[in-house]
Amino acid sequence: MNRLSLTTSLTALLAVGLVASGCAASAGDTSEPAPAAERGTLSSSAPLDHRRLPSAQGEWLISYTSADAGGKPVTVSGTVSVPKSPPPQAGWPVISWAHGTTGTADVCAPSADRPGGPAHAYVGLVDQTLDRWVAAGYVVVQTDYEGLGTPGEHPYLNGRSAANAVADIVRAARQVDPGVGSVWFAVGHSQGGHAALFTAAADQQAAGLSLRGAVSIAPGGFQTSQTTTYFQQRTGDQGVRAALPFLPTMLIGAAAVDPGIVPEQLLGDEVRPVLDAARTTCQDGIREAASTVRAERVFREGAELGRLTAYLKSQEPEGLALRVPTLVLQGTTDVLVSKPGTDQLVKSLCERSPAIGYEVYDGADHRQVLAASQPAAQRFTEDLLANRQPANACSRP
Repeated sequence: MNRLSLTTSLTALLAVGLVASGCAASAGDTSEPAPAAERGTLSSSAPLDHRRLPSAQGEWLISYTSADAGGKPVTVSGTVSVPKSPPPQAGWPVISWAHGTTGTADVCAPSADRPGGPAHAYVGLVDQTLDRWVAAGYVVVQTDYEGLGTPGEHPYLNGRSAANAVADIVRAARQVDPGVGSVWFAVGHSQGGHAALFTAAADQQAAGLSLRGAVSIAPGGFQTSQTTTYFQQRTGDQGVRAALPFLPTMLIGAAAVDPGIVPEQLLGDEVRPVLDAARTTCQDGIREAASTVRAERVFREGAELGRLTAYLKSQEPEGLALRVPTLVLQGTTDVLVSKPGTDQLVKSLCERSPAIGYEVYDGADHRQVLAASQPAAQRFTEDLLANRQPANACSRP
C-alpha cells in the first residue's frame, strides 16, 4: 500500500477496502457504532507535492468515501486539479476522468505516479491530454478507483464500483474548492471507457450533481466473457502473447469481487510468474514477465472456469441503457480494443440508449486516440453545456 493508507488515504472486479465507519463497540459498551460516512465525503486532502497538470492553479491529493460493488463503504484516493481562470457563477464544469488499465497493485495508482514510475508511460501521456481540459476551464478530477493506493484488492472492470468512484470524487472535490461546480462529465479511456459507460447508465440524480454526458474512448470490456474460450482454443500464437498480460489483471479483479475465483487454482504453473508480477507491479512489468512465457496451455488442465466466465459476462457493457448523451471515440489501428468490436458495442448500446455519438480516428492506435479525439470530446461537452443537441450515430426508423 502506498502513502495514502496512512491518511485513510485501481480491473472491469472487489474486496471491501478500508471503510469510513466507526469501530465496533467494545464488550459492555451500549453506544451505537458511528455511522458510515456518506458517499462523496472528503476524508483527507493535501496539496500535491509535484505538478501533474501545468495549466492548473491548484492540485490536491485526496481520499473520499465511495461504495464497492456490493454497496459497502470504501475509501478511494484520487486527485483534483482546478483551472487558473476564475470560476463562472455556477462554478467550473468538471471532467471526472476514468483512467485506463495500469494494473491492480497499489503502486499502479495514478495519484502515486512520478517520472520513471511503473505506470508513468501511460499516466504521463494521459496527463498531457488532461492538461488541455484544465486549460479550457474545466476542473479535472481523477479517481484511482477502489483498491489502487488504498486497502483491499482492485476490482478491475467492475462497472458498479468504478461508476461509484467516478461520481463520488466529484462530490468530494466540491469540498476541496468552492469554485468546483455541480455540472460534470464522465470521461474515460480503455478500462475507463468501460467505467464511463457504466457511469452513464447509473442513476446519478441522488448524488446532488448534474451529469450532463459521458465520453468513452476505446472502451474495454466488450465480450470479455469470451476470454476463457479464447485462451483455451488458441495456444502459443501471437494473439495469445499479446493478450496474456491482461489476463492476470482480469483474474485478480474478478477474485476481488468473488472470493470463489482463485487465480492460482486456474492458471497453469508456466504462467504463474505473470500472475506474480501482476500482484506487485503494473502493466508494463506484467507485459515484460509475459514476454518470457512460452506456455502451450494458459489455464490449468481441468480448471473450473464457469464461475469466472459468468462473472465477466455480468460486467460486459453491451446491455447497458445509457441515461445521458454519450460519445464513443475509437482508433482504427487499435489492437487492444478493436474497431470492429467497438462498432458492435455501439450498435448494441443504440438499441437501449437515446443518444450516442460515434467518431473514428483513422490511423490512431490505443494510446494515440487520446490526443486525437480530445477536440471532439471538448466540442461534445461544450455543446451540452450550451444546451445544443450533439450528433447521434444511432439510426432510428
